[in-house]
Amino acid sequence: MTNSGFTFTISSIAFDEDYRPADNTRITTNFANLARGESRQENLRKTLAMIDHRFNALMHWDNPAGDRYTVALSIISAALRIGAEAADDAFPLIEILHTQVVDRQKGTRTDGMVGNNFSSYIRDYDFSVVMPEHIRRHGASGLPEHFGDLHGNLFKHFLQSRAYRDQFTKPPVICLSVSSKQVYHRTANAHPILGVEYRNDDFSATDGYFAKMGMKVRYFMPPHSVAPLAFYHVGDLVGDYTNLELASTISTMETFQKIYRPEIYNANSVAAEHYRPSLNYQDYSLTRIVYDREERSRLAVEQGRFAEEQFIKPHGAALARWSASCGL
Repeated sequence: MTNSGFTFTISSIAFDEDYRPADNTRITTNFANLARGESRQENLRKTLAMIDHRFNALMHWDNPAGDRYTVALSIISAALRIGAEAADDAFPLIEILHTQVVDRQKGTRTDGMVGNNFSSYIRDYDFSVVMPEHIRRHGASGLPEHFGDLHGNLFKHFLQSRAYRDQFTKPPVICLSVSSKQVYHRTANAHPILGVEYRNDDFSATDGYFAKMGMKVRYFMPPHSVAPLAFYHVGDLVGDYTNLELASTISTMETFQKIYRPEIYNANSVAAEHYRPSLNYQDYSLTRIVYDREERSRLAVEQGRFAEEQFIKPHGAALARWSASCGL
C-alpha cells in the first residue's frame, strides 16, 4: 500500500451549548460526555463559561473587567478512506479541538490552538484490546511488539496530508492530565502563561505512545493552577506558539480536567515540589457539572472492539505492511 492509497477528510462542528454528538463520534470524548442526558445543555453552558473565565484570567492585561475574550471551540473530525472505498466507508480516525479567540474589544476572531483534546478509536484498540490481551498472555512486563506503530504512523501521515495543511498552519498540541503513576519535580523554569515547569525522569507508556506520533512532552503548572498539565507537542512548545494560543489550550483542557479529574485539578492544595498525583486524594472540590467516569472506562473497551471489527480486521495486513515501510 502506498501513501496515495490514503485519503483524509476533515469535518468541523461547533462545540457550543447546542452541540449534539454525531453518530460516529467516540462517546468517551470529553465533549461528547458532557452533551448527553437531561443536564446536557446546562453542562455545556457551564463548561464554556469556565473556559472563558480561565482564559480571561490568563490573558489579564488590558482586560480590567475580565470579560474581554470568549473562546469558540470546534470539534475537528478526521476520517480515513483506504484505496477505492466509498466516501461513506471512511473510518473515523481521530477527533481534536480547534480554538478561536473572540476579542470583544477589537471585534476580531483569532485562531488559537489546534489539538487540545485527543480522541482516537485506534488508541482505544491499542490500550483497551491489545494491551490487556498482551498482559493476559505474558504478564505485566513490557509492551506488545510494535505497540503504537500503526497509530503513530497514521497520525504523522495525517499531519503531512493536504487536508490538514490546507486548514492549519501549525502542528497540534495535545494537553492531557499528568499520570498518577509518576512523580513530577518542580524546576526553576517559569513561563508567563504556561507557568512553572515540572520534569519527570520516567518515560511512561503514554509518553512512548505519543513519541511514536512524533510528539514529545513537557509539564507545566499554569498560574493559579493546582497541578501540572502534560503538553504533547511536535516542535518548540514555547517558541512556536503565541501566548494567546497557549492560553486557549490551558483554559480549555484545564476546565475538562477539573470536571473529569477533580482529585488532581480541583484539589484544595497546590502541587508540592515533588508531586505525585492521586485519584484517591479526598481534599478537592466538585464542579456542578454531571459526568459518569465509570461509564467512560467501560465504553473505551467497546470502542476499541469497534475499531478492531471495522478497521483492523478488514485492513490489518495491508496496514501492517504500510506501517512497516514507514521506517525504511
